[in-house]
Amino acid sequence: MRAAIWLLALFAVAAAVALFAGNNQGTITVFWPPWRVDLSLNLVLVILLVAFVLMHVALRALAALFSLPTQARQWRLQQKERTLHAALLDAMVQLISGRFSRARKAAQAALTQEKTLSALGASLPQAQQVRVLSHLLAAESAQALQDKPARDAHLQQALNESADRAVLASPETREGVQLRAARWALEDRDAAAALARLEELPQGAQRRTLALRLRLKAARQDRRTLEALETARLLAKHRAFSDAAAQSIVRGLATELLTGAHDPAQLLRAWTELDANERDMPEVAIHAAQRMVALRGDLALARGWLLPAWERMVANPRALGDALRVKLARALEAGLDSVDADWLARIESAQRNNPRDPNLQYLAGMACMKRQLWGKAQQLLTQAGLGLQDTDLYRRAWLALAQLAEDRDDAEQAAEAWKRAAQIENS
Repeated sequence: MRAAIWLLALFAVAAAVALFAGNNQGTITVFWPPWRVDLSLNLVLVILLVAFVLMHVALRALAALFSLPTQARQWRLQQKERTLHAALLDAMVQLISGRFSRARKAAQAALTQEKTLSALGASLPQAQQVRVLSHLLAAESAQALQDKPARDAHLQQALNESADRAVLASPETREGVQLRAARWALEDRDAAAALARLEELPQGAQRRTLALRLRLKAARQDRRTLEALETARLLAKHRAFSDAAAQSIVRGLATELLTGAHDPAQLLRAWTELDANERDMPEVAIHAAQRMVALRGDLALARGWLLPAWERMVANPRALGDALRVKLARALEAGLDSVDADWLARIESAQRNNPRDPNLQYLAGMACMKRQLWGKAQQLLTQAGLGLQDTDLYRRAWLALAQLAEDRDDAEQAAEAWKRAAQIENS
């Protein structure tokens, strides 16, 4: 369609020229004394057109001739700029491929090219960012080569280059430098320096997943358990971990926080620092109760902490693993001397509902022994001793049976019980 339109336009122009030029009788007379020249109007028009074209071509040729030095300078600057970007890309490639010495040389070559361009008066739009990235790549290579003086020198230069936020087009560049510095401090096992680097970040950048991961590692290295726990909560909220991994990390940090308490008051403060869902974790509650027992604190309060785990175990015996069931029984056994009637009723009810559970048999038997119900205690502990898998509970059950037998002056049963307990100790 376009070709047809151009063809019609060409025919129209040809027809117009033919009509104008074929019937044009006009002449132009030029008087140049003593001569007179008569020229056809068509010829004059053609001469003017040719003269205009020749003048235009001559002017263009002169402009191109005079612009040759400028074009040559631009070409040289362009080549240097291409060399700069090529060196920067080469540094990145060498770094990710593990050739750290070559990466550092390429980064330094990029810095040299940038200085050359600056000396020639060329202003790159991303000159500052290029310098920061080059120093960062050189510092990363030096860190891999364990050249800490060179790393620190390039890091400081990168921070100095990125200090002027009015000039730097991308503030994320400086934040990236600070994050890398924090990671290097962690690799050097300097958690305090890593946390200091992270504190220098803007408030929004401190809540990014990468920054939170670094903060978690640094806080754990520096034994700041509460800060690490708060950071792990944020990471779990941001879904930085899977649900199972987040629960495991939070559970471990909560347990570590409770372990750091050295008296009942500190333990109570640590317990109040935990969230409600963390207190409901059986592992955390049982560990807290065990710490309270070890610190000779309020055992009634510890039993209150154990109540959610106990109710979960009673409702579903498989809700807690064997190890947790054993720990729960030990934690409750430690406070049987001061246990109230409500807990005794709970233990008895749970044992009746699960008559074949050796852990509940053991716990109920020890509770009966504390209440001087010798016959029932002997029956429950004998059943528990035949089914317990945990060696410590097995030994304690037979020791309790030996004591009951001696109180009855039953030397034969006492000897048998002592023998079973001794077999576990020897094994």
